[in-house]
Amino acid sequence: MMSRSYTNLLELASGNFPVMGRERERERRRFPRVMTVPGSIAELDDDQAHSVSSDNPSSLASDRMIIVANQLPLKAKRRPDNKGWSFSWDEDSLLLRLKDGLPEDMEVLYVGSLRVDVDPIDQDDVAQLLLDKFKCVPTFLPPNILEKFYDGFCKKHLWPLFHYMLPFSADHGGQFDRSMWEAYVSANKLFSQKVIEVLNPEDDFVWIHDYHLMVLPTFLRRRFIRLRMGFFLHSPFPSSEIYRTLPVREEILKALLNSDLIGFHTFDYARHFLSCCSRMFGLEYQSKRGYIGLEYYGRTVGIKIMPVGIHMGQIESVMKLADKEWRVGELKQQFEGKTVLLGVDDMDIFKGINLKVLAMEQMLKQHPKWHGRAVLVQIANPARGKGIDLEEIQAEIRESCKRINEEFGKPGYEPIIFIDKPMSISERIAHYSIAECVVVTAVRDGMNLTPYEYIVCRQGISGAESGSDLSGPKKSMLVVSEFIGCSPSLSGAIRVNPWNVEATAEAMNEAISMAEPEKQLRHEKHYRYVSTHDVAYWSRSFLQDMERTCADHFRRRCWGIGLGFGFRVVALDPNFRKLSIDAIVSDYSRAKSRAILLDYDGTMMAQNSMNRTPSAEVISILSRLCGNLNNTVFIVSGRGRDSLSRWFSPCRKLGIAAEHGYFLRWPQNEEWEICSQSSEFGWMQIAKPVMQLYTESTDGSVIETKESALVWQYRDADLGFGFSQAKEMLDHLESVLANEPVAVKSGQFIVEVKPQEVSKGLVAEKIFTSMAENGKQADFVLCIGDDRSDEDMFEIIRDAVSRNILSANTSVFACTVGQKPSKAKYYLDDTTEVITMLESLAEATDSPFSSSEEESDGSP
Repeated sequence: MMSRSYTNLLELASGNFPVMGRERERERRRFPRVMTVPGSIAELDDDQAHSVSSDNPSSLASDRMIIVANQLPLKAKRRPDNKGWSFSWDEDSLLLRLKDGLPEDMEVLYVGSLRVDVDPIDQDDVAQLLLDKFKCVPTFLPPNILEKFYDGFCKKHLWPLFHYMLPFSADHGGQFDRSMWEAYVSANKLFSQKVIEVLNPEDDFVWIHDYHLMVLPTFLRRRFIRLRMGFFLHSPFPSSEIYRTLPVREEILKALLNSDLIGFHTFDYARHFLSCCSRMFGLEYQSKRGYIGLEYYGRTVGIKIMPVGIHMGQIESVMKLADKEWRVGELKQQFEGKTVLLGVDDMDIFKGINLKVLAMEQMLKQHPKWHGRAVLVQIANPARGKGIDLEEIQAEIRESCKRINEEFGKPGYEPIIFIDKPMSISERIAHYSIAECVVVTAVRDGMNLTPYEYIVCRQGISGAESGSDLSGPKKSMLVVSEFIGCSPSLSGAIRVNPWNVEATAEAMNEAISMAEPEKQLRHEKHYRYVSTHDVAYWSRSFLQDMERTCADHFRRRCWGIGLGFGFRVVALDPNFRKLSIDAIVSDYSRAKSRAILLDYDGTMMAQNSMNRTPSAEVISILSRLCGNLNNTVFIVSGRGRDSLSRWFSPCRKLGIAAEHGYFLRWPQNEEWEICSQSSEFGWMQIAKPVMQLYTESTDGSVIETKESALVWQYRDADLGFGFSQAKEMLDHLESVLANEPVAVKSGQFIVEVKPQEVSKGLVAEKIFTSMAENGKQADFVLCIGDDRSDEDMFEIIRDAVSRNILSANTSVFACTVGQKPSKAKYYLDDTTEVITMLESLAEATDSPFSSSEEESDGSP
């Protein structure tokens, strides 16, 4: 059986688009809200899968959010009789709290795994219980997959790499293990099957969380091409130089691009992701009205930059509990007369705990006044998984604490208190409440909400009694690493490079020595931000952007093409379609006066070809087309007239427009016509030094000097740097040439300066007008091009009928090369398809049934 993705590709190639509208509506498969029948996924097995979609959004059911993450927001424990499990919500879970920002009438389902091993015999009962009571759908991963998926690929490959640790050797970081990647893919597929069980593709949003599930979007998009789907990465995204060392870099990046919206905590993380898309796939982002988007096969993939917040209500309720339990008072009594600096971190190699301990030692050395007065309380939460070098880092921290306490401690005073055991949120918040300063020295961290929690705790409880331990001063101080996600939003914090131990020590001293009014002002600024940008604000904003990004899902024509992780959805405007060879040959054969306008580079010659000379096949096709007396054929190029004349000298009846139409040579004419009134080129003396300046500083760029224009090319330069330089040069040239009669334009890897009244659009208009004046008004127009300069031709052709340049009965085929936004109505995928189509027209020209000048009085 032929796969659906392959038939879609064939349909797309032939221009035969699937039936849409009511007929498709009757064929559409509908999924119930919840599918609990065992084996119901079998009919959607990969070998039989076809994309499920509709052409109009359903109004029968309200929107619903399905949140997918590695772990469900649940706590599980065995019942006392050891028969079965008891479950409760994990109040600390971010996923549980984000629904506060969603509409009240929006149903929320969770899909994820459990933290405990459930016997296969009990899995069906547990799944039904969680679905009925918690609206949670558990994914049970087999032990052999779970270990290689989570402890293997996630923790030994992705987690270190995303935190900038390269596998320098097999002993440090680990050599890439293909079996771990296969387990990662298998686990993501199992998650997708659980999502599909409960998914209603027309009414549901799917929101996928974090690096554990980065290929899940492809599994879901293969099934439902119009599914509204977002992804949020809670870890850092590394620079492209780091990310591109990953052997499966393309598979993961392509999978993420199957999402509609991709979220990051900071602009740095988003910028690194966009840089990877640019360097690996040539995708450039656009910013429009504050929104960032990537054009990807006709779809716009939104990029969201929004740091997550905390749940204010939960923190405040726990603060009341801590106050009621007298824990805050106990800690105040324990540290009476001391200034407490606090660290709260997970135990892993990227949290920089030992750097913080060493900074405390340095502060005590540099500022003896804190001997016996300053205390660093370091809370180390248990490690979340079997990370790299955990035992070594734990031993190193303990050794440092022991040495510093022996050097600076005395009876009744230990400068560092290291708490290496699980701690309840109530006890953690009690520690926040008594700390004068929180210190975060992570060398790399996705977000880190510790400073946010601390700020809220130091604000105290609104309405607390004056005698309460939590009704105290409204002040807080922060020393934070510049390498954590929350750093940009905390403008009042003292930012440090944690690797610079001396500078961190000075920052800690500055924080606890600062004047009280200054501490209060910084705290007020931070509290205003944290209280207004909470987790509900974050989730509400993400949903709004997802709705906006998916708004045109049902307006566009969509096809799924590609195999494996090469799968992607091609989305086209309803009026933008692939050029059908049969249709154009039919209209060509009936026409009696034809205009054929062809760009050269990127249209008839591949852009990446080193030899730019036209092939014998191209010369043959053009000669046959020109040989028909009913055809007016032009090459319309930005190239100079000398090279074009030399290359196409065998085609005696071919018209040529060189340098975008500054020079024009009509068919069967040796003379070149200048199509511009301007003959002054003094502006070149202004523009060329500017271009030379950028050429010297941009390795791989060159200046092409034409008779009428200057072109700066950066195709062989670093694309990221070249693109940046091109934008800068464009502004520079527009400024210095503001009073000159020239146009400065950017194109595919070029910046060009040329006379104002010269464009390919004016060439097209001149050709059509000349044909009409000679009594041969075109009744067939074919215009093909691939870049921005060709859009001028497409625009003229689009407006030609209303301006009486062409007849209303003219068959018009304006065609761009490649699927991209264009003023053309049609597209062909590449230069090979262009040559194939022109060969078909040449064959029709050779046919005795093709109309000719001698047969012009006969019937078509």
